[in-house]
Amino acid sequence: MAGRHWLDPLARRLLVATGQLPPPPPAAPAPLAGGADDAVERELLALKLAHNPNLRLRDAAEVRHAADLGWTLEVNVAAAGDWLRLPGCWPDLVDRLIRLQRDGLQWRGPGELAEALQVPPEQVLIWMPVLRFARSAQPASAQVPVPLAINQASEGLLRERLGLGPEPCRRMLQERAREPFRDLADLQQRLQLSADQAERWIGRFRYAAAPGPVLPPSRRPAP
Repeated sequence: MAGRHWLDPLARRLLVATGQLPPPPPAAPAPLAGGADDAVERELLALKLAHNPNLRLRDAAEVRHAADLGWTLEVNVAAAGDWLRLPGCWPDLVDRLIRLQRDGLQWRGPGELAEALQVPPEQVLIWMPVLRFARSAQPASAQVPVPLAINQASEGLLRERLGLGPEPCRRMLQERAREPFRDLADLQQRLQLSADQAERWIGRFRYAAAPGPVLPPSRRPAP
């Protein structure tokens, strides 16, 4: 039977143990899987942000890279445009958030934010690398114009405040007469608004239902 080669692992360990061979150098740590790809993606995102500071992030990976590059979002003071940069943060969610801020609500953590926006906690976890929950004495709502009561405003006021033409205003009034608007998502769907139009109307309205007809007091029969 052939003998072992003197450089096989067992022989080498024996020679090292007896001092006849120097110990091997420490092995270099294995690179993390995807590390090089992550670095490339991060650099690409940095270039895109330099070209377009208002770039919208596409997915969880870009959110992580944006956080690594130093981008943050202050939850209790961020403007609507900042929220819209997060993946899955649609105009109706941002509108709800702005209306809650206007009521003085602030959030201390991701659970409270998910509950307020009525989204799964997993959605907020995607945004977490960039979110900061510092309390603020002056929330973003302080910078939002006084909202228009969309379910009570007259035709003239709608046309003046929203810049609507006769036909869009007529369609809005018809839909409102059929049923009061509930929120921005309902408004967008029923009026078939584009995404850009819906974004321009974030935080512009109050959606309280129109009051019912006021009946005259009943008359008591004369004694």
